[in-house]
Parts: sequence; structure tokens; C-alpha cells
Amino acid sequence: MTIWTPSDDGYADLSSHDTFATGAPHNTFARLRREDPLHWTEYADGQDFWSVTRYEDITQMNKNTEVFSSARGIRMEDQTYEEYLARRTFQETDPPEHSQVRMKLLKAFSKTTMAQYEEDIRGLCAEILDTALAKGSFDATKEIARQLPMRMLGRVVGLPDADLPWLVEKGDALIANTDPDFTSHVLDKMDTDEFRMMPFNSPAGAELYIYAKELMEAKARAGDTSGVLNLILEPAKDGSTITETEFRNFFCLLVAAGNDTTRYSIAAGLQALCHQPELLAQMKEGGAVWETAADEIIRWATPALYFRRTATRDVEMHGKTIREGDKVLYWFISANRDESYFDDPFRVNLMRKPNRHLSFGQFGPHVCLGMWLARLEVTVLFQELAKRITSIEAAGEQKFLRSNFVGGIKELPVSITAA
Repeated sequence: MTIWTPSDDGYADLSSHDTFATGAPHNTFARLRREDPLHWTEYADGQDFWSVTRYEDITQMNKNTEVFSSARGIRMEDQTYEEYLARRTFQETDPPEHSQVRMKLLKAFSKTTMAQYEEDIRGLCAEILDTALAKGSFDATKEIARQLPMRMLGRVVGLPDADLPWLVEKGDALIANTDPDFTSHVLDKMDTDEFRMMPFNSPAGAELYIYAKELMEAKARAGDTSGVLNLILEPAKDGSTITETEFRNFFCLLVAAGNDTTRYSIAAGLQALCHQPELLAQMKEGGAVWETAADEIIRWATPALYFRRTATRDVEMHGKTIREGDKVLYWFISANRDESYFDDPFRVNLMRKPNRHLSFGQFGPHVCLGMWLARLEVTVLFQELAKRITSIEAAGEQKFLRSNFVGGIKELPVSITAA
């Protein structure tokens, strides 16, 4: 049984959010990898762009930040320089500026630091799963996948448990700002110009900024100087400090990316278990599978469908010329299904090794800071799940996000049999 069969005709509009509302258009990506790996893509809402779809091309280009810059935006949408400055995070910068911010945060998100949270994660997983599995049939995205990242983010950042549901709601409104199930300000369905100076062009950015400012004031009064947020506020080696705008944008990024990417990885893993029963058997057997399972689930999910770069000079590639100022989109979702690199990429192989997938934006300076936490959360969640069930089956139609930027299953009805 296949996990999911793409329904696109091979010529889908990659610039349309509606295209992705039934899942990624993998027939289109496969055709482009074969026939047109550097594809000029028309975009009705802005400047047209290049779509890069092959694994090898993306890995090489992602290393070359001098030619392919992040410092003009990382999403498909166009923005003025004024808007860019108002919304940017360190994701939208190039080295050395990017590296200076990363150095502040590397220790807080290192493999060693994240490993210290394993006991916390296991306890949360046990609580979440025992509550969900007691229902027998339920929406696995809502009851399982959405719960763990939300609550772990609170532990890592130091946020009150009572605030977490509201924070995740606002994070959804930011990063899923093209899906009417998550925001009343749908980016391509209404005039959002009044919010153009806010993160993700969303009013949720302003609300999150107020929250972050009040949180840090409360921490200061209490003499609490611990945590990731205090690290980002510390002066750099040259004495410079982050501005209020930069802090607001960083906090918004932390809330949005810290939840959605892991949530949709877990949802994709649960989807795979529904359609490949042998995966649960492998998990129950344990052992070496846990060294590789998380990366394969995250490859399968590819929550960040693409990241954009902008060419800083003319470049020849595949017999075409990328001009200075052209937008270039690295379609990670296509690279992670590239048949020339991954064997049988449309099946989940928990023992896949090596697995140099691109879900974390590897092979460049922008590799995901939260990758060790994501790997740990995915591993522990599925370890605890495998102990508790003998089967899991699809119990209804899965529903995908309406977004060509963040890919994920927003509804996943399942039925389980408890062990």
C-alpha cells in the first residue's frame, strides 16, 4: 500500500498555495528533476523565480552564500527593503552577520544540551500518549503531534505552561498565514498591507512582540538571566546588541518554527505507520533502528518545503543564466525525493543510512539550530508510542496545510489498538 499518491498532472503551479492543499505536487517535481531542473517559474503575485529541484544542485548552491544570498528574504513573496529590515531574523542574513548570532545560540541548542532534556521529553510523551490513546480514535495531529513541541518549547525557552496554547495559536497564525484554518488574515486572500512591517506580514507578530517584551521585563524584575532569550540579548564581541525589532522577530521565529516543523514531522511519521505496518514492528524490535528512524521520518516530512535565495551576480547553470537580483528557490521537498540520490524515496525506510536529507537545510551556514531537539523529540515520541500500541490505522481523510512554504498534515484521523 502506498502512503500517499500525488494527484497533480505534472504541471502544477508551484507558486499557488492551493496546489499544496492536497499534498506536495510530487509528479511536477519529478518531471522538473528529469526535464528542467532549473525551471523559470511564473508568479502572478510578484517577481517570477527559478525553481531548483535536484538534490545535487541544491546542496552545492546552499553552500555558496556569496552568490546566493539570504539577505533579501527567504520566502517567495516580494518585499521592499524597508519591509525586509522590519521583518528579518538571522535566517535572512549572510555570514559573517549570520554567524555572529548563531554563535550566541549554538550552545543552547547543541546536541549535548538537548540530550539533557530527554527525561523531560519522555515524561511529556508518556502523558500525551496516554491521554490520546485512551480515546481509541482521534486526530493524531491535534492530540499527539501538536502537543509535544508546544510543551517542550516552553521548557527550553522558559515560558509559563499556561501561556503555551495561546503562543502556539499565534505561531500557527504566523507560519501558516495562507491557511484560513489558522488565521483570519490569509496572506493571498485579502489586503494585509497594514501588517507589512510585521513578521510574516501578520498581526500575530505584534501580539507576540508585546508578549515577549512583557516576559523579559518580568524576568529582569525577578533577576532571571537564564535561557535562550537572555542569550540573544547579550552583547556581541564587538559590543553591539540586538535591536528591539530584531528581538521581536527572533521571538516570533522561535515560537513558529519551534512548533510547526517538529509537529509536522511527527504527523508524517504517524501517517507512515498507518500505511507501512512493518515500521511499527521495526520500532517494537528497537535497537539500531533508533539511530536512523528520526532522520528518515524528518526526510519524509520535509516541513520546510523550500527556502529562497537571491542571486548577487549572473550565474550560468544548466545552459541558462541566473541574473543578478533573480529569486532562486531551493525546493527541499523535491530534493528529499530525488531518485538519483535516495533509493526508493517514496517509501519510508527507517534503517536508511546514510541519510543526508535536506530537511534541516544542511550543507550551508543556515543549518537548522533546532535539529538536535527535533531529532530527540521524534525519537522519544515514537519509542514511547511503540510500547503502547499493537496497530495504528488511518480512520479518515488526511488534510494538508494550504501553504507552499510549510508542508504538513494538519488533520490525521487514526484508530489505534492499545498494547
